[in-house]
Amino acid sequence: MKKYLLPFCLCCLFCGTTSAQNELFETKTFTYKGTTLPYSVSFPDNYDKSKAYPLVLFLHGAGERGTDNTKQLTHGAWLFTDAKNRADYPAIVLFPQCPENDFWAPVSRENGFEFLDTKKMTPSMESVKKLIDQYIKKEAVDKNRIYVLGLSMGGMGTFDLICRYPKTFAAAIPICGGVELSRLKKVKHLPIRIYHGDSDTVVSPENSRNAYIELKAEGSDLVEYYEYAGVGHESWSQAFEEPDFLEWLFSQKK
Repeated sequence: MKKYLLPFCLCCLFCGTTSAQNELFETKTFTYKGTTLPYSVSFPDNYDKSKAYPLVLFLHGAGERGTDNTKQLTHGAWLFTDAKNRADYPAIVLFPQCPENDFWAPVSRENGFEFLDTKKMTPSMESVKKLIDQYIKKEAVDKNRIYVLGLSMGGMGTFDLICRYPKTFAAAIPICGGVELSRLKKVKHLPIRIYHGDSDTVVSPENSRNAYIELKAEGSDLVEYYEYAGVGHESWSQAFEEPDFLEWLFSQKK
């Protein structure tokens, strides 16, 4: 099965989140079954609960784990604090922070990454799902426009979450992640954009290539794969700079 290899984005520049941008996120905590999940949330400008807004869940990588309720905003938060993006794509945005001793998806690290197909969720991901449910229930969420994206460990978590709850999400963007391939038949109907760098030595690009190949084999017409030549693990920098990154995400609807 042929894979799509897209060119390196020459205009890419690393974008971090400044303290001023952080002010657009409110820090909170959520506790479920003894697991305390720090998270940051951003609401649209002039938030109106009589309307319905997309809900975006962003899952960070392993390096941003902890309890400070700040590090999870290191990569990607600027997308949702940029003034033009906020005007063009008003949304409720959740950035949960995984505890240091946990992982978003069930994986084994004995021989690289081994992705597991198990009914048991990690405590952190279970808390994330309950957090989403709470926002759907209490806030002005458009249930037809719930999105999840993540990088590295968060890319794995993105795959894990959509495979568990394929009817919840309208679209997903896993970046430099991976998944147990047999699970993907559950999401063959879902718009998915996969990104990876072909020189990634942390999480092999074979994980994303094989996920794309498997989804196409299952009959998906809605999966896309972007692979960046000469790019290592931080392929999210290139992905975020794609001119239609948010446009594609917010155009999806169940």
